[in-house]
Amino acid sequence: MSRDLRLPTLAAALTLLLHLIGNAHYGFFRDELYFIICGRHPALGYVDQPPLVPLIAAGTQLFGISLFWLRVAPALCAAAGVFTSLRLVQQLRGGAFAQILTAICFALAPVLVSFGEKVSTDMIGLWLWPLAALYVARLIDGADARWWLAAGAAIGVAGEAKYSVLFFAISLIVGLAISPQRRVLVTPWFLGGVALAILIVLPNFLWQAVNGFPMMELLRNGQHGKNVVLSPAAYLIQEILIFNPALSLIWIVGLIYAAIVARLRWIAATMVLLMAMMIALHAKHYYPADAYALLFAAGAIALEAATVRARLLRPVIAVVALLLGAALLPVELPILPIPQFLAYGKALNSALHLKSKDVATEHNRLGRLPQDYADMQGWPEMVAAVAKVYDTLPPARRARAAIFTDNYGEAAAIDFFGGAYGLPPALSGHNQYWLWGPRGYDGSTVVKIGGDGATSVFARSRVATRFANPWGMPYEDDLPIWLLEDPKRPLDTIWPSTKTYI
Repeated sequence: MSRDLRLPTLAAALTLLLHLIGNAHYGFFRDELYFIICGRHPALGYVDQPPLVPLIAAGTQLFGISLFWLRVAPALCAAAGVFTSLRLVQQLRGGAFAQILTAICFALAPVLVSFGEKVSTDMIGLWLWPLAALYVARLIDGADARWWLAAGAAIGVAGEAKYSVLFFAISLIVGLAISPQRRVLVTPWFLGGVALAILIVLPNFLWQAVNGFPMMELLRNGQHGKNVVLSPAAYLIQEILIFNPALSLIWIVGLIYAAIVARLRWIAATMVLLMAMMIALHAKHYYPADAYALLFAAGAIALEAATVRARLLRPVIAVVALLLGAALLPVELPILPIPQFLAYGKALNSALHLKSKDVATEHNRLGRLPQDYADMQGWPEMVAAVAKVYDTLPPARRARAAIFTDNYGEAAAIDFFGGAYGLPPALSGHNQYWLWGPRGYDGSTVVKIGGDGATSVFARSRVATRFANPWGMPYEDDLPIWLLEDPKRPLDTIWPSTKTYI
């Protein structure tokens, strides 16, 4: 192994080990179940996401239900992101200390730990956003202009995981154009890279167009009551909090340093533009997080330069960053039993004077656990409760009975765990489930999870049982499971009114 690869490989291996040990606890996350079910219905796109992450999620479950194998996917992305970030530091002329500090920040920043902990549309960007930046750094240093094709491919594949990479790509191009490094844009290969990125994402764009751009409708709906809308100052404060206030000092130093040093000015311009767009669009605080590898790299290089004559400070800085970073690990890795986590979280919030709402992205009422952990609780038990109700139906009614849920998490849980009970595929009006339609059911008998008894639609309704999920989100606790019979109208005429894109 070449000398340049040793530190990046070691850092990546340690990051992978951390996630392999820490990821597979508590249970399947709501969105993970949804990704798996979407991936089992392969398509060029889905209402609320491109196809890449659902296909990966479904692929991890081909040989049976396994939380461990599901969570290997984000662990690999986190490891690849650390490796690539250190290669970026090397390309930016950073030495061993800068690489070590960047690895600590990238591997332990809470929001990035979260991306590497569970399957999400952000996990691919952990690797591919820094990779695109690495290729640009090589071009700036005089590499063959054909590297633009590699950068375009990285952006295009990332676009098949999450649409927000578009804003990173625009920021990167405009940042280069207004920086001393603009010369790298003056080549036909740059246009080739742009064309390749567009070609990769084109099938998903066409799927969205054919289906009326449901993602745009979903985003508009999210801005009207669901999502927390932040002021510019509040947004920046949340950026500091989600990256760990101590580690955020390094990216703040990186932003200042990159703005001052001409050869790194493209990094500062890119990140300022990206943040400005995210604030203007009222994006969630974690949307630009995959790009922070650039600022951590610049900040680590700045501290390396500042300690040339005080090298004894370097291990002190690294150890302090490591300890303060590790202190927040239980917040994003489910490594503590729930009672111990609650005690730890209470002590941590008291020490930092924080409340859960300080970093909330949605207006949902929170329970005893943070939303990420709450949404890992109770899914198999909920399905078992539904199965008991379903099994009480006479065989003739059971053969025609549908299961309807208020949201995609409940529906995906039914589809994922319900096979063991012989349950039919779930129906829901939420996002992709609405597009799949009523699946031929007439609605004569419906087992409904949550909500009300739909008395305006069904002649007979009653609560068959209630499901308790004290560790889950409040709206998933004390959940009524309804038995609805004799619809006043056919289900297919009711279906359009069930649409919920949010």
